[in-house]
Amino acid sequence: MKNITLKDVAKAANVSYATVSRALSGSSQIGSETRERIIKLCDEMGYTANYVARSMVKKKTDLIGFVVPSIDNQFMSELAYYAETCARAHGYNIMLCNSGPDLKQEKAVVKLLLGRQVDGILICPQSPKTFENIQAYTEQVPVVFLSENLRDHPQSYVAVDNTKGTYLGTEYLYSLGHRDILYFGQRRSTTHQLRADGYRKACQKYGLQERFFNSTYPQSSIENGYQMAIELFSQPIDYTAILASTDSNAIGILQAADELGIDIPGRLSLIGFDNIWSTSLPRIDLTTVEQPKHLMATQAVEMLWDKIENGTQGYVHQILTPTLIQRGTCRKID
Repeated sequence: MKNITLKDVAKAANVSYATVSRALSGSSQIGSETRERIIKLCDEMGYTANYVARSMVKKKTDLIGFVVPSIDNQFMSELAYYAETCARAHGYNIMLCNSGPDLKQEKAVVKLLLGRQVDGILICPQSPKTFENIQAYTEQVPVVFLSENLRDHPQSYVAVDNTKGTYLGTEYLYSLGHRDILYFGQRRSTTHQLRADGYRKACQKYGLQERFFNSTYPQSSIENGYQMAIELFSQPIDYTAILASTDSNAIGILQAADELGIDIPGRLSLIGFDNIWSTSLPRIDLTTVEQPKHLMATQAVEMLWDKIENGTQGYVHQILTPTLIQRGTCRKID
């Protein structure tokens, strides 16, 4: 097997190496007809640019690393999609890494990205310990955290107001007449602690008893939500609504309820959190709290781009506003 080089293209086109180089760089020193002929020949021969060599000359790779805890999580995959779209518009490509629930793996992928000489890194942290765990590495390259509130840490991040989101969900259920509302979800990360706080604040305002059903699973998923719901529904149902910490958990609840003959919203109302794309499907039709995923990803990439291109110092904490999306899994009761 042989890699096609610029010299091979130049020989086939019967032009100089410099002419091929100028054609591919868009130089005005050659005519459009020659440029088009060379570009077409490059495509036919399967020529690809040597980005390693190019980055050595430019001292820049035009790569952004993106670390997420779980790419099979719909929320994370949607963030990655919007981040890649925005990065490409700025001339950058994304290297996507899955960190999993292990802090050692999270550190390993950050080290991998630094070894690949990425120009910057976006990180969706998987734990409140992430910042301290990788701090020695994040000081070496521009970094923006995404989807997790780092509170007072001196690092840039973009997140949603998670406390307000669950407050809105609880308040909406209260307005429908619900007085026994169960909070269903994780408490492991800062994000989920803040979501639990929003539920708690709404309960305190409206005089409701706080009721928590906490997950023992490290990550939110449909399967984990399903297994939790099976356990929950094995006990007496003395509540009229469930506020789930994520849409994945909520879909797991819907699956378990369907198998057990528990009517939603006839017997139980249900609200999720995130507004992932599948929640709008007709058979799901989930009422949920929306995170503005497109805006979150775009602002994080723009923030990182500014650090890379302009050398901007300091940090920015950007908290975006969630909205309630009313669909078909909640009903009004007397």
